Amino acid sequence: MRPTAAILVAPGTNRDRDVVLALDLAGADSVVVSITDLERNANVIDAAQMIVIAGGFSFADALGSGHVFALELEMLLGDRLQQAVSKGRPIIGICNGFQTLVRMGLLSNGAGPMALDHNERGLFDCRWVTLRPSSEKCVWTQGIHENIECPIAHGEGRFTADTEVVARLQSNDRVALRYVNGNPNGSTDNIAGICDESGLVLGLMPHPENHVVPRQHPKFLRGSHQGLCLDLFRNGVTHASA
Repeated sequence: MRPTAAILVAPGTNRDRDVVLALDLAGADSVVVSITDLERNANVIDAAQMIVIAGGFSFADALGSGHVFALELEMLLGDRLQQAVSKGRPIIGICNGFQTLVRMGLLSNGAGPMALDHNERGLFDCRWVTLRPSSEKCVWTQGIHENIECPIAHGEGRFTADTEVVARLQSNDRVALRYVNGNPNGSTDNIAGICDESGLVLGLMPHPENHVVPRQHPKFLRGSHQGLCLDLFRNGVTHASA
């Protein structure tokens, strides 16, 4: 039986349909859940076997990327996301979703302060990047041993944390993805994504949902495409189906 994913969106979210495609190819059905839907019935989240906070520019990045979205989710859902984790349900926050998870505190788990700040160059950056999956604890990346490729599209994606925090993340196998062949935003230790202590919650700045079929790669017609990201979503779906 195919699991159902709740894709949480807000005004300004723009990658939810891409996630729907990725999850469909990975074997899951999706329900797009807006802030208005949650205002009417927050219980809708409890019926999902997995949860996605999609990327975009929620609430026009007012007060900082993901800030208002995080406040809305905290008000409307309370501890429902944490309850989902306690029930073994995987959660992924992509780009703006990562920013939202960080602001909600769902990724720190005592590791210490962390943030997603303005890119080092101070500019919005949209380009393809190469990522190395680096965590076996994270249910989304475990078993993926080849580099993956996908685009970034953000102005506030620089992961920042002090040396002690990064050391704790590393020692607990919580650095899920690193940039290789170049760091596009100046992230500390080339970190592109991290997971929580349970390994169920993944936050990452790049957009793996935009490389789940070969033709999405900019070099597809040249015959040199590689690094498909579909296995990341398959991992999440497999765990949600267990």
